[in-house]
Parts: sequence; structure tokens; C-alpha cells
Amino acid sequence: MPFRSLLVLLLSIMGTYGSTAQRGATISGTISYEESGEVLIGGIVEINNEPALRAISDEMGFYYITVPDSLLQDSIQITCSYVGCESFRQKVLLEQDTIVNIGMVYQSLSTITVKANSAREKVLSTQMSTEEVTAKQAKNIVSLFGEADIIKVLQLKPGIQSGSEGNTGFYVRGGGTAQNYFSLDGATLYNPSHLLGIFSVFNADATERVTLYKAGFPAEYGGRLSAVIATEMREGNREKLELIGSVGLVSSRLAVSGPIQKGKGSFLLAGRLNYVNLYALLFNEINKGANIPDPSFFDINAKVNYDIGENDRLEANFYFGRDQVSFVTQNALIGMSWGNIAATLRWNKLISSKLSTHTSLTFSDYNYRISTGRGGWTVKLNSGIRDIALKNNWLWEFAPKHQFKFGAEAIYHHFSVAQFNITSPDIEDISRGAVFDAGDFSIYGTHVWDISKRLKLSFGMRFNAFYNQDTVYLSPEPRLALRYLIHTNTALKLSYARMSQNIHLVSSSGATLPTDIWYPSNKTVQTQFSDQVALGVSHALGNDFYFNVEGYYKQLHNQVGFRDGAQLVYNENMDKEFIFGRGSTYGAEFYIEKRNGDFRAWVGYTLSWAWEQFAEANQGLPYHPKHDRRHDISAVITWELPWLRRKLPITLSAAWVYGTGSAITLPTKRFIHTGLSNANPFQFVPVYTKRGNARMPDFHRLDLSVILKLYPLRNKRFKSDLVISIYNVYDRRNPFFVDVDAVYADGPGFSQSAQIPERFDVRVISLFPILPSISWNFKW
Repeated sequence: MPFRSLLVLLLSIMGTYGSTAQRGATISGTISYEESGEVLIGGIVEINNEPALRAISDEMGFYYITVPDSLLQDSIQITCSYVGCESFRQKVLLEQDTIVNIGMVYQSLSTITVKANSAREKVLSTQMSTEEVTAKQAKNIVSLFGEADIIKVLQLKPGIQSGSEGNTGFYVRGGGTAQNYFSLDGATLYNPSHLLGIFSVFNADATERVTLYKAGFPAEYGGRLSAVIATEMREGNREKLELIGSVGLVSSRLAVSGPIQKGKGSFLLAGRLNYVNLYALLFNEINKGANIPDPSFFDINAKVNYDIGENDRLEANFYFGRDQVSFVTQNALIGMSWGNIAATLRWNKLISSKLSTHTSLTFSDYNYRISTGRGGWTVKLNSGIRDIALKNNWLWEFAPKHQFKFGAEAIYHHFSVAQFNITSPDIEDISRGAVFDAGDFSIYGTHVWDISKRLKLSFGMRFNAFYNQDTVYLSPEPRLALRYLIHTNTALKLSYARMSQNIHLVSSSGATLPTDIWYPSNKTVQTQFSDQVALGVSHALGNDFYFNVEGYYKQLHNQVGFRDGAQLVYNENMDKEFIFGRGSTYGAEFYIEKRNGDFRAWVGYTLSWAWEQFAEANQGLPYHPKHDRRHDISAVITWELPWLRRKLPITLSAAWVYGTGSAITLPTKRFIHTGLSNANPFQFVPVYTKRGNARMPDFHRLDLSVILKLYPLRNKRFKSDLVISIYNVYDRRNPFFVDVDAVYADGPGFSQSAQIPERFDVRVISLFPILPSISWNFKW
């Protein structure tokens, strides 16, 4: 049995290396912001600049390092770094187990260079193919309408492609949007966007950071094939009341936080409101007869945490977001509403300096509703998915140079598929739809082993069992990662990971649309698998520069697609619309970044290919799906002007992107069908003979922003800044979608209804021209 063999192997390793381990002494403690008391996850602690004597703080901000006997009675230097903070250094005379609590200080405007040594951390870690963005970084990079958006900053990293212009949905290394797992403090988010993908659901004032895994996935993550996007909320200020907000042209934010009991607990409450609908209503009022939709959204984040003991912490967080839009057609009023609910209750316990555990209970709900009515008729359509999950993680430093992380997870899924209801005074009510209840169970373990100063190994296994319709689908998922130091600051890395997916997205679009339907594996729809191998070299040049190049190959099995002409609406039996096949993606990514100082920048380039193949589509031949894009380039610059720092602090930022046009499918010919309509005797039916037979035009765009920091002279606590941004500076009309128009000899008009067009022209539809924006951010 695979699990039994793995358990025997792990216990053998523990016994062998635990019995021969050096005793030494330990240095441990917590890392937090000195000003607010908020704990820091992912702070990097190192002793004497030795790669073997380093640790990363966990969910409680706790770190732990075993120091060998040879350093006892010596004065050692502890250093700590965290993005956006000044480096911490302290000398300690080590004689026995010692506790050193570290308070990190925000980057000061008078600090010319901040030595955050995260470049070296990336080199030393076995984890590869990751991207991390903090909310502070996101606020310095302009996004659409001037809104700080942490997800759109991720889209500027190599290997990550946006679904379309201005869209938050993205493709990671050739995988589909349905193959990405989004979480907020451990709770699943099934639709991570607002306004059809223009904004993400992550409020920059309530978010601490987001980490994206593209390959080499840790064993505690599963359920998707291509990417894991783990987002962590901010903790509230533990020392004093704090107010943060922003007022912009299309949306505003406000967050308030403070101590529950000073130094022991805190709360955070944040809200965001978008008022694009006001502009739409005004436009419709000025232009009588116009009827453009009036979309809007709002979301709320709340989080509380409290130390119930010296080594125990309780956390609870809640998210609620809702979009809505309505518009009037010639026949009826149509209303749409959709959104997420996510909640987490988590208990973090530090059992000893070598053993900690984290237990969480999460709730997730996503649903959409569409309704329309006229003359007593009412039609309602809705679908959704609801989860309740229990997860328990353990981290055990059972010996020097050995770390074992293991745990289990159980999820209950409730699927509501294609629920629709028709009511009328003249007929009996009609109701249709399907409901599924499924279970998802996983156990996993990862062993990280510092074999030598140069060689570090991480290997693990995840076993997943998915239950639906009296059938269990088993998925063993091995994980392996290897790091070899070629030089002190240069590492060669290799990773392999198998991932499985048992919930599938029913969508006919590359965008993140509210009408997307989640569907479980069953006797017809089998489990999807992916196998990915990645090889890379990373190099840290001092504290400032980081360079990385990676190549990858991913094989996709049991891919779910749709037959031509599939019926995806008002269909309670989706099984008949699916087709199944395989896919593959491969490519190379190049990345260079300057991380510290007044001038910070990165440049990323991706060369990639994506293929799909279905026996029942495209004559059984492989083709490029819509997310195949050959070249992607992004360049980002952030510059704090040093000569103006004291009188008028100014930060400039610029982002330029270029991408090859995505693959699309266009009709190759049309045939005439007569007699379908009295108004137009000629109907021209498109014929699609080959998928992926055309491409969108290439896209490129330049965005600029200026941040003016405003500091009132008599109130040092109140801080604010003015953000002036320009999206799409040179007004490039990038493609949003394409349309095929008939061209008639006599031009447009009523007479064309009885004519045969001369030709059909492809018309590129653009969404966003040059868009200036201004917003005011404040903090008190």
C-alpha cells in the first residue's frame, strides 16, 4: 500500500537522523510590526549569514532555529528581513535556549536603501515557481481606474497571462482559468472577481499579501491543476486605533482596526463600494433612449484575533461580496446578482519550540441568480457551490536540518446546477435543475531535509479521495523538489508535482463570468490530472538584484471540454455536453528584478506553447486553445525621487506589457438558409471547420502613475497621498473580442434584408481607451 510504505520511510528517516542529531541550543520567538503589533508571516531570520541557520515565520509569526554546539558561548548575530521593512540586526551571547522577539519597522522615507534579503531567500529555498506580492507593493503600481489590485500585479509576473484586456482572470503556464485555486485565509473563493473580471475581490486595505505557486506545489495544496493563489488578510492593529481609506472616481475603500485588548488581540473591518452604476444611470438620463447596463459591487472584510494563551491564538475572518447589474430590453427587465461568502475559524497552537499545529474550519459559498419577467411571466436561473471544510496542519522540527509538515483535510461540497424556474398565471410552474452532494478527503505529508550545505531536498505525498454518486475516485499525488547550490548565491532547482481536480468549470468564455457553473466528477466526468516538471536556475546578486530562468513541461490528462454547439444554459444534464481529451503546455520564463532602494524594477519574459486534443473536436487533431500565447513581456518600474524626499515625497511608477494575440476560432465559410424569417429571407449560418485557426492582434500598453505623499506639518499621525494615474497612455486599442460583420453593396439599411452580402469582415472590439484617474488615500 503506497501510504504504508511512505509512512515507514518517513519514520525510518526520523529515527535515523533524530538519534544522531546534535543537541545544541535553540533561538526562537515571534516577528511582528513594531508599530502595530501585527504578526508577520514569512519573515526571514538568519544567524551569522549561514544558509543552514535560517527560518521563516509561520502563521503565528513564530520562528525557530537550532544552533549547533560549536556556536555556544559565542556572540552570534541575528538578522531578520521582510519586504517593505528595514532590516533587523541584533547580537546575542548564546549560552542556552534563548527567546528573541523581533519588531520590524516600516521602511522610512529617510531610508535610502532597505536591505530586505528576500532575493537570497528565494535562492536558498527548495520552493520554486512562486510569486509573492504584498498590498504595499500593489499600491505603488497603477491598475485600471487607479484601483490598487494585488491580482493584477501578479499578472505582470512571467508565466501568468490575463484572460483579456483589463480582466483579472488569468492563465498560469498554459492552464485554464478553472485550474486555479484561490483562497482567502484558507477559505476557497470560486469567483475571485467583480464587474465581470475588471476588479478582483481582494481589497488592498484588508490584504497583507498573496502567494502564487506555479509548480512544485507544497503537499498541503490540492484540488487544481495549474496554480494555487493563497491570500492572507491583514491583522488589525494591536496597539492603537487605525483608520485607512481611499476615495476614487469609481470606487472608495475604508478600513478600521484596533486592539481588542492591547497587545493580545485586534480587529479589522474593511469595506469597499463601487459606483460605476451612477455613471451609467447619468448617461442613460442624458441620452434618452440609451439603455446601457448599470453594474455595481460592494464587499466587506472582517477579522478578529486573540491570544487565548501564551502559545494559543484564535482567529476568525469573514468575507461577503456581491455584484449586481440590471438592464431593460425591448421586452423585459433583466437582473443579475452574484457573489462569494467565505469564513474561517482558525486555532493556532505552539506546542513546543519544535512542534506547532493549525486547525481551521472554513465555509465557502458562491452563487449567481438571473431573473427576468414580463406580462406576469417570471423566469429565474441560478447555480452555485457551497463548501464546509475542516483542515489540520502540523509542523514538526524533529531534528536539526529536518522538518516534517503533515495534515489532513475533509470537505463537503454541495452543487446546485442549472436551477431554473418559470412561473406564469396561465400555466403550471416549471422547475428544473440538478443537485449533487460530494465529499473530498485528503491526507498529506512533506519532509524537508538539508542534506548538506549545498543540497536540500523536499519530498512528499498527498492522497485524495473524492466521493460522489456512490463512487470513490482515488488520486495519489507525489511531490518532489530539489535545490543544489552551485555557488553561495546561485542555485539549480528541480521540481515535480502531480495534481488532481474533481470539480470542473462549465464555461464557454475565457473571462471570469458569473454564469460559470461548477460540476463534480462522476461516472461520466473523470478526475483530471496534471504532471509538471520544472527546472530552473536562480541567482542573487548582492541584496538588490535577483535573476531567475525556468523551463517547464506540463502534461494534462482527462481534460474536460465541450462539444461543438453544446447547450450550457437550462441544461440539468451536463454530462452529454462534455468531451474528454488531453493537453500539454511547455515554455521558458526569464525574470530579473531590482528589489531594494529608491529605484525598484523588474522585467519578465515568457515563451510558451499550449495544446489541446479531443477525439470529438477539430477532427481529432491537436490545436492551440484560446490561452495559447507565444510571447509575453512585462516591465515595471517604481522610483521614489530622492531629491524631493524631504519637501514633497513623490513616487513614480510605470508598467509596460506586450503579448502575442491569443488563439481564437473563426468560421471558415457560411451557407445560406432561407425561410427562417419573414423579415430577412437570407440567414447566413457560420461553419467552423478548425479550432484555433486565427489569432487576435497583438496587444501592448503603457500605464503611468504619480504618488504625491502629503504630510500635514502639525499632525504626524495623519498621513495621506494623492495618486494620479493614466491607464493606456498612448491610447492603444487592444482587442477585447472580435466580431464578424456582413458588408453589403448598398451599405447599411432596411434593403439589406433582401440582399446577399459582398463579404464578411472581422471587426476587433476594444474596451478601454486612454483612461486618466485620480484617487486620495489616507491613514490615521
